[in-house]
Amino acid sequence: MTGGPDGGGTDGNPPGDSSPGSDAVMMGACEVVPMILPEGDNGIAAKHPGDANITSDPCVFFFDDFEAGNVMKWDNSYQNNLIAFSSPGYAGQKALEFTIPQMNAELSDGVDKIVKPERNVMFLRYYAKFMGPYDVVGSSHNGASISAHYFNGNMATPGVPADGTNKWLVNYEDWRGDTMTPSPGPLNVYVYWPEQRTNYGDHFFPNGDVLPNTSIKDDFGPNFVARPNVTPPLDTWNCYEYMVLANTPGQRDGRIAFWLDGKLLADFGNLRFRDIASLTIDRFGLSFHIGSNPNGQQKKWYDNVVAATAYIGPLKK
Repeated sequence: MTGGPDGGGTDGNPPGDSSPGSDAVMMGACEVVPMILPEGDNGIAAKHPGDANITSDPCVFFFDDFEAGNVMKWDNSYQNNLIAFSSPGYAGQKALEFTIPQMNAELSDGVDKIVKPERNVMFLRYYAKFMGPYDVVGSSHNGASISAHYFNGNMATPGVPADGTNKWLVNYEDWRGDTMTPSPGPLNVYVYWPEQRTNYGDHFFPNGDVLPNTSIKDDFGPNFVARPNVTPPLDTWNCYEYMVLANTPGQRDGRIAFWLDGKLLADFGNLRFRDIASLTIDRFGLSFHIGSNPNGQQKKWYDNVVAATAYIGPLKK
């Protein structure tokens, strides 16, 4: 099938198993998100060189370095015929490889993991590399996802707006809207939330712009700092990390932040994802989705994925 995490089809394994958040609310020692977010080597990974035994940390609930050469740690995979394990990886012998062939139709490769128990806060760190040259314009979800009930059964629900009671989703990805924009495009988060501007998600950029309709500004709270937009290089491993904190129902204390190579690039506050406490994080994943790919085969690699409830930081070699 030519769908996947955003496009709507699944071609993989069946699903498997694996209280309101705020800056001041503690839901266990690992679920406190500080007002001033850490950066650099001030995270979990610094205590586990090479990510060795990182799952022994009480804040970590998932790790995969793909050295096994399979996706058995994940609950679903999409377009298995286009998934491979290349060598070398970032820190080991293997990395997860997604390929999208030249085609005019939509296609999504991906893997995802069901989160049990569901959570109010999550940090997701991974290494990734785009194959160069990379020539994609328009719809492309080419990073990672953290979501709350975005899937209806095992099917994604793109084009169905979030309303505070049904779902929400935050993708960390690059966006390239025209050929004049350097590839792969600036980093942003793609967000389904109750205040989205169309039936599809909004793109939040570090400088404060929101697509669509960048002339309309969103209020990210009094602590928001506009930062420069950043486009990562091609053919280079980079460390990506982002955090999503669900709001307390009835309050605007939700938050999204993202890092590149340990540097904080964006921190969006004053967000409302949900109006009911049961709308908690139940899934995360990696994806390589392209709406139309007429310009040649594209590849992307992933490695050293860590999911936790506290800042992780870059792998310490």
